[in-house]
Amino acid sequence: MSDGILVVNAGSSSIKVKLYAIDDADLVPRLSGGMSGIGSAPLLSVTDGSGAVLEERRFEPGEIADASAAQHQLADWFSRHGSTESIIAVGHRVVHGGPDFAEPMLVDDAVLRRLETFIPLAPLHQLGNLDPIRVLRQRRPDLPQVACFDTAFHRGHPELADRFALPRFLHDEGVRRYGFHGLSYEYVAGRLRDLAPGTADGRVVMAHLGSGASLCALKAGRSQETTMSFTALDGLPMGTRCGALDPGVVLHLIEHKGMTPAEIGHMLYHESGLLGLSGLSNDVRTLLASDRPEAAMAVAYFCRRVAQATAALAVTLGGLDAFVFTAGIGENAPEIRRRIIAELGWAGLILSNDANRSGAARLDAEGSRAQIWIVPTDEERMIARHTMRLLGRTAPGAAA
Repeated sequence: MSDGILVVNAGSSSIKVKLYAIDDADLVPRLSGGMSGIGSAPLLSVTDGSGAVLEERRFEPGEIADASAAQHQLADWFSRHGSTESIIAVGHRVVHGGPDFAEPMLVDDAVLRRLETFIPLAPLHQLGNLDPIRVLRQRRPDLPQVACFDTAFHRGHPELADRFALPRFLHDEGVRRYGFHGLSYEYVAGRLRDLAPGTADGRVVMAHLGSGASLCALKAGRSQETTMSFTALDGLPMGTRCGALDPGVVLHLIEHKGMTPAEIGHMLYHESGLLGLSGLSNDVRTLLASDRPEAAMAVAYFCRRVAQATAALAVTLGGLDAFVFTAGIGENAPEIRRRIIAELGWAGLILSNDANRSGAARLDAEGSRAQIWIVPTDEERMIARHTMRLLGRTAPGAAA
């Protein structure tokens, strides 16, 4: 049986897992699955490498109350089906690496304790990221576990991109612009280099548009600036997150509405964004299908903010050679792509409507001043590659 890398991508309400077999040519997916609806309507699902369903099992909400319980169920399933024997390491997505971690790290007690201190910086994600690490350390203390950070790709930004206009001692204490979605951007940057090497060396804005959304400015494949900052709340409006917000609003909610920090945090993370704007849904498919004016306004607001942020990042880059869509909305919503590029028409971007409708990889029409691409992301494969490299193994297709 081939050696395998297990990748765990855990959040607050779901865990995705993927088992890759290592061979000489590639990382081959063997099993994919996870637990969705943690704490509400838990569903365990597993498919094989061809997509055939191996397991679908529903649980009562109380049976799977948190990420730890979900990880135990997944580990039990893998053990019962003999899928753990080949695993030589586990790679984890960890949203926040703070000021300390600029590259993937083997997890030991000291690393885990340090990562726990970053939970307040990513309350929606970090705790869920770390729970499966703890579970697997209890069950398989001999198994190397690697933390791969969404912030790491953005380390090394110019100082102008990393600072807030706050007293310097706060920056020294770690209050700075970190940026997120780094594993996605790193993978997509590699794929763009395969598809268009000359373009990848130029000035590129990538749009990771999903339930969480951000933009990243890249030059020669390296992150220069990004829209998320100290937390994953900043920048673009998202499914349920507010995006950029005047901090005076938070002061107003405290001083005049009597809201507690916990109440404000819940509102900004769970009740805002497209959901808050529309009062209907956080799903762009639902909003696009609705005839309610609030839904139309939410979609228009989202597309306008993406275009505005693109213009700001083009200033950082000194121009724009390519715009890249990725993630769930970016890859699968042609109407959202059309509207965003229409907002950027002043910059000379021209979309091919036929290519956009068909979902072709390259979307720009003749005469466009910048290329337009769809490049599907694969954070799990990126994590598997990092895990292999940290173990001293050559990562197949590492440049892809």
